[in-house]
Amino acid sequence: MTEPTFVLAERDGVLVADGVTVAYPTLADARSTLAAGDTRMVLGALPFDVTQPAALSAPENVRRSATLPDWPTRPMPAVRITATEPTPDEHRARIATALEQLRNPDSPLHKVVLARALHLLADAPLDIATLVRRLAEDTSATAYFVDLSAAGGRHVGTALIGASPELLVARRGDVVSCRPFAGSAPRSADPTTDRANGAALADSAKDLHEHRLVVEQMRTALQPLCTDLEIAPTPELSRTSAVWHLNTPITGRLRERSVTALDLAVALHPTAAVGGVPTADAVRLISDVEGDRGFYAGAVGWCDGQGDGTWVVSIRCAELSADRLSAQARSGGGIVAESDPDDEVAETNTKFRTILSALGVST
Repeated sequence: MTEPTFVLAERDGVLVADGVTVAYPTLADARSTLAAGDTRMVLGALPFDVTQPAALSAPENVRRSATLPDWPTRPMPAVRITATEPTPDEHRARIATALEQLRNPDSPLHKVVLARALHLLADAPLDIATLVRRLAEDTSATAYFVDLSAAGGRHVGTALIGASPELLVARRGDVVSCRPFAGSAPRSADPTTDRANGAALADSAKDLHEHRLVVEQMRTALQPLCTDLEIAPTPELSRTSAVWHLNTPITGRLRERSVTALDLAVALHPTAAVGGVPTADAVRLISDVEGDRGFYAGAVGWCDGQGDGTWVVSIRCAELSADRLSAQARSGGGIVAESDPDDEVAETNTKFRTILSALGVST
């Protein structure tokens, strides 16, 4: 089969797009096109650093369905990890450096999300339909695939694939919905241990502190744009196949119907769940420590000509090479003053499980 250019597989429906009529590597062009009513839909991916080219486009064809198309699935080639960047010890050292700032009473930094990467190599080209189907088996997450060619340059032919548990924002009419995530714990095959892990997360002062920072940042971003803003007073406990999470449902009504789902995504991104608090200080530290994250911890989604749309945070993912023979997966964790470097390394390992399991890499 020919690869689609875009897939977003949510619990309540699937959107698949083929082909590109116009590419929008400049975010401003995509937003102005929607504002002018010149396209029926813009979809794709935002990078972590929105000053870099985006992978947004107007599709040739869009299909909506209740389930994924009946694509043929194929045996997966063997995939192996060829490098870890940085190593676990180097990541601990990065965390220790961040903790010095976080624990300094004169520092403005309250939280920073630090990530590391795995470089992966396959024995044969990876089949996208098979990977998407594997990722979509976990209905608690949104499986996605985006051709990144619209960003141009080194991104031509590359793609982003993953399964995100986190809704950045959805707009339906004047109703706005968000579900920020922060704070996590590993799932366990043993039911007793699994329940204990979830209960410990729900009672963790460190994770509750980290989560509050995310929610308050989103409150600040949404208040100028929304009325009737409702934020659950305490976070909910949710789970994917690999991870327990704390999340908080947020809803509101737009003050101005001209604000699109893409506008909302840009206003909220990057949330403290993938960046930090304050945003500018955290992003500066991330850039100094990690360099360019590409499309990891950005956003994937769509916005139609009426302004409705859905955007999820692009985590639990990998960027695939143009020949589909190699990939780079990233995983991060929120660092606050109470963080422990060993626990944070373990958290990244847990979060890698989503994409590694789909690729058939044993962990």
